[in-house]
Amino acid sequence: MASREKEDALPLSNRDDEHVQGHWLLARLGKRVLRPGGIELTRTLLARAEVADADVLELAPGLGRTATEIIARGPRSYLGAEADPDAANMVRGVVAGHGDVKVTDAAETGLPDASADVVIGEAMLTMQGDAAKHAIVAEAARVLRPGGRYAIHELALTPDDIPEEITTDVRQSLARSIKVNARPLTIAEWSALLAGHGLVVDHVAKAPMALLQPRRVISDEGLLGALRFAKNVLTQPDARKRVLGMRATFRKHRDRLTAVAIIAQKPAQAA
Repeated sequence: MASREKEDALPLSNRDDEHVQGHWLLARLGKRVLRPGGIELTRTLLARAEVADADVLELAPGLGRTATEIIARGPRSYLGAEADPDAANMVRGVVAGHGDVKVTDAAETGLPDASADVVIGEAMLTMQGDAAKHAIVAEAARVLRPGGRYAIHELALTPDDIPEEITTDVRQSLARSIKVNARPLTIAEWSALLAGHGLVVDHVAKAPMALLQPRRVISDEGLLGALRFAKNVLTQPDARKRVLGMRATFRKHRDRLTAVAIIAQKPAQAA
C-alpha cells in the first residue's frame, strides 16, 4: 500500500485515533503491510497467480505495498482500481512508469469484458457485506479473460464447521475493535463464493493471523520499520490503546481466525 507521501495525507487522517478504521490507524502509525497473512502469504499468492508478463488488475490497492511486489515481477501492465482518491494518488507514485490507478469502485470498474489476465484483491472482501462480496467477485470474473486467475488474500474463520454463535461473536468483536463491519468467511465459504461465479479454485494456502505479533511485524516491516512502528505506538497514547485492543481481539480469537490465499481460474471455455 504506499508512496512516501506524508502520513497526514492518508485517507481518513482527519478521523481521531479512537474512531478511524483500524487499517488506516495502523498505516498512520507506519505499518505498511496490512494483510492478515503478512508479506509472505502475499508473495505466495503472487507466485501462484503468475503475474509476470500478465495484464494485472489490483482491486483496492490501498497504500500500494502489494503493487510494489507486483511491479517487481514484471507484469505486461498494471492497473489499480481504488475508490479513495488519496490512496489512488499514493499508489500512482508507487507504480509510476509501470502502471496506473483508476478511481473507481471494485464492484463496478468500468473496464471492458475479458481485459485482464490476473485480478488481485487482498484484505478487502472481508470488509464487505454479502451482497458487496458477490458484486466484487462477479466483476472480477467479468473482466478476466478465459484462463485468467483471480487471487484473493483474506481473513477466514476456522474450522469450516464453526458454530454460528461463535461466528457471530468473532465478527462482533472484530467490528468493535477495528471499526469496520468485518465479515470473514470460512475457507469453504470463500471457495463457494468464487465457485458461485463460475471460477474454479485450484490453490489454497493458509498462514496464521498474526498481524500485530512482534515476530510478524519484524518479518513484514523489517527491523527499522518495526522499530518506527513501535515508537509511534508507544508515544501516542490514544493510538496505543486502539492497537493493544486490536491485538487483544486477535489473540482472543486466534484459534478461530486464519489468513487464507486462494487462486481461482476462469475456465478457458465458458459454460
